[in-house]
Amino acid sequence: MNLRTIIPAAGKGTRLNPKEGSAPKVMRLCAGRPLLETVLENVAFIPKDSVYIVVGYKKETVTSYFGSEYQYVEQKEQLGTGHAVMVCEPAFRDFDGTVLVTFGDMPLFGREELKAICRYHEQAEADCTLMTAENPDLKMWARIVRDENGRFAAIVEGKDCTPEQARIKELFSGVLVFNSRSLFKVLPEVRTANVQHEYYLTEVPELMLKHGMKVETYQILDGDDLRGVNTEEDLRICEGILKQRLARR
Repeated sequence: MNLRTIIPAAGKGTRLNPKEGSAPKVMRLCAGRPLLETVLENVAFIPKDSVYIVVGYKKETVTSYFGSEYQYVEQKEQLGTGHAVMVCEPAFRDFDGTVLVTFGDMPLFGREELKAICRYHEQAEADCTLMTAENPDLKMWARIVRDENGRFAAIVEGKDCTPEQARIKELFSGVLVFNSRSLFKVLPEVRTANVQHEYYLTEVPELMLKHGMKVETYQILDGDDLRGVNTEEDLRICEGILKQRLARR
């Protein structure tokens, strides 16, 4: 596979109540090591020089810890997930292949799952493939809305769901795989017409449909994988799951 990955990892982690001068969110310890270290282990099937880590807040903490084998792209302002990918565009201008986007604060996706979605994406000759799962505990997660033929139609954020959409069991995981050329063709069309005035990567699949591009979904079995770290409670839950999995191994 002609494969690269982009890992947004630029945030401070405000909801984790960081102390003044503390490390970026992705450097918070979870099961004894930084969140980002676990994520990088999960994408270790991709060569390090094809791993693009998007850094921002206290970027030196990340770059000095993980060293020069990885690629680093600076996001000077944190303007959303779409913006984190936008800043990578110059480095991807000549790349024609598959791009896996997974986040530096989501440590629970397994390596085999990530490898499998990339393989599925390429076999399907898709422009975009979204990873999905079910987890009834994650009530505020984004839902996958399908059309009358059962095809992907949209991602709707949990807080924006109608009562009917809130009953949808299939949730969006946050993991996306793209054809690089398709991604960077559509990305400039993402707008900031939302409360946070941020560019959301979740708008891209729907925009791709409008261009007649092919969007696929790939469902995984373990809904716990969808958990990321935004709060202290999230951190405790993820740590518990990681420790259980390590013990089972």
